[in-house]
Amino acid sequence: MRQTKRFAVVGSDARQAAAGRALARAGYTVGGVQQLPQADCILLPLPLEQADLPLTQLLGMAKPGALALGGKVTDSARTIARAAGVELVDYFARPELTVYNAIPTAEGCIGILLERRSRTLWGAAVLVLGFGPVGRALAVRLAALGARVTVAARRPVQRAMAEEQGLRAVPLTDLAAAAAAFDTVVNTIPAPVLTAAVLAALPKGCLIVDLASKPGGTDFAAARRLGHTALHALSLPTVWAPETAGEALARTVQTILQEREGTI
Repeated sequence: MRQTKRFAVVGSDARQAAAGRALARAGYTVGGVQQLPQADCILLPLPLEQADLPLTQLLGMAKPGALALGGKVTDSARTIARAAGVELVDYFARPELTVYNAIPTAEGCIGILLERRSRTLWGAAVLVLGFGPVGRALAVRLAALGARVTVAARRPVQRAMAEEQGLRAVPLTDLAAAAAAFDTVVNTIPAPVLTAAVLAALPKGCLIVDLASKPGGTDFAAARRLGHTALHALSLPTVWAPETAGEALARTVQTILQEREGTI
């Protein structure tokens, strides 16, 4: 169905390009930065603060009353938008986008594990730290491949949910005691959980993939010193499945617009 709103898509990564194509397929008129003066909506990148955009200049080109949508919006970005007469909405705050993004993140992580390990995931003892959307998506997929998955989580309800899925679960406070049983660890918690003490308890040469946002939850210097391989794997939806990630972003943006218009 043809839509009346015009979109300016700002940013050149593969996810942004895919989101623009998805919005065009949904009937919106979509252009790039050159469309800013006429655009009703502006799609900004994720994360906004790390995109190195001249935001003041870009939003200064927008028409007053335009709606900008960005990911991980900061207070400084909101101040710039207000000065430009542009409303700025954080699409990353939408829980459905978090769930959508967890799927390519989990699949991308599995791809990294398959590349880096010399054995199958079938039969492997894998420790997953955290049982939020990413931890859940990853743990159940690893288990489906035959891995013996243990989830370390802080909250009892998270551990209960893991056990409901047929996974083992331990409290985060037991991490150091449990660590010796695992040569593969994935962290999803954006807090310092893989400390030097926990890393020392892991078998030498352990593979650690940290999916948490910067600075991650791993003491990377200690990991190197102890002979582990520790990777900070960021932006996996864009790296591993940009089309899927872009379509999820476009779907979320459309939902935001429909809610504002009262059409859903």
